[in-house]
Amino acid sequence: MEFPLDMLFLLGVAIGLVGILVPVMPGTLLILAVVAGWSAVVNEPRGWAVLGFVAVLIALSTVVKYAVPGRHLRNAGVPTSSILLGAVLGIVGFFVVPVIGLPLGFVLGIYLAEHRRVGHTRARGTTVTALKAVGLSLLIELTAGLIAASALFVGAITT
Repeated sequence: MEFPLDMLFLLGVAIGLVGILVPVMPGTLLILAVVAGWSAVVNEPRGWAVLGFVAVLIALSTVVKYAVPGRHLRNAGVPTSSILLGAVLGIVGFFVVPVIGLPLGFVLGIYLAEHRRVGHTRARGTTVTALKAVGLSLLIELTAGLIAASALFVGAITT
């Protein structure tokens, strides 16, 4: 494959990484689409192996990025109903406030539900726990994105 074309695919992955950090677009899905496009262009077993690795990595990271922070929230005593309200307000926030609406809505939803349930003082503690969960989720997704970018880079060099 040609060097400029490889650079174009790597640029697409870099845009996906930015999409993870600034949730304007689904970063990991963009990375997966770029790797799939690269694999189709390369059309070699090594390219398809990179795609398979990245697809499994992104699928696993998607499960882990919700499961691990959710477990931390439950261990901190945040009930499922509060987490669900946070998720609903996160989805609403995604459409209402561009870029930061999803995490902002999630944390606000946790705070409102916990404020109603246990009062302001204890709700502040669970809100901090929710902020940490959002950060952990972001870190998990970013790590998977960086590993996928590395896999594409190695694949591009070796094909």
